[in-house]
Amino acid sequence: MLDNLNSNFESSKAQRPDANDDEVEIDLLEIFYALKKKILLVLMVALVGGCIAAAYTQFLMTPIYSSTSSILVLSKETTLTSLADLQLGASLTSDYTVLITSTPVMEQVISDLDLDMTAEQLKESVSINNPTDTRILEITVNNTDSKMAKKIVDEIANVSSSYIGDKMEVIPPKIIEVGKIATVRTSPSVKKNAALGFLLGFLACAAIVVVYAVMDDTIKTEDDIEKYLGMTTLAVLPYNGKKQQRQAKKQKKQRAKQGKQTSRKRKEIETDEFN
Repeated sequence: MLDNLNSNFESSKAQRPDANDDEVEIDLLEIFYALKKKILLVLMVALVGGCIAAAYTQFLMTPIYSSTSSILVLSKETTLTSLADLQLGASLTSDYTVLITSTPVMEQVISDLDLDMTAEQLKESVSINNPTDTRILEITVNNTDSKMAKKIVDEIANVSSSYIGDKMEVIPPKIIEVGKIATVRTSPSVKKNAALGFLLGFLACAAIVVVYAVMDDTIKTEDDIEKYLGMTTLAVLPYNGKKQQRQAKKQKKQRAKQGKQTSRKRKEIETDEFN
């Protein structure tokens, strides 16, 4: 009966040339139930996406390690507490930030450590941070080798300290903390990428479910008959698809069995007549 109603629905659409076939009515409640029905599938796809992202990050992406060295900006060698010294030291941090990553300093570090990179490439791996209301500069170097990251950041601190003292004719910055060999990667983050993979998998699968629910215009209930065909439902016949399929398979087996029995009897009759 539902197949006949679907056929009537298609024919009714064909008989209305003024209808807008591209218009799709979105039922939010229907979308909600569609997502609720497929929520286990959506979560499974999201979980698979998270696992794939985590595995790719852990085993295929190159890890990056960081090492940080800190230097203290000095204005005078004997006093560090006067207001004038503090103000001057704070203003010098901006100049030092530029000088630390200057080309002469980068080239000197490359020469001292015999690095296979240009000054610009080394500069891209260096970042400098000045904590608020302090005269401390934190120099951080990122590298795929944790030991090399420590060597580079320590060398930058030493070379830049001497370079600043020589060029600006001031007291060289004091190194208050040397770099450490990192044991944990800085990036990429396995947890962050796993969460991103989970989210993308969830959204992708949910989007497919929503699109399927919106584009599915088959008639399933009495409300659909009135909604799409504008017809009133007079009666409803119970339909159990699985049960009818089992009955159809059973009847098919019975007919096949009867056919075999009939064929066997015919052969027996033909054999008796021949004898």
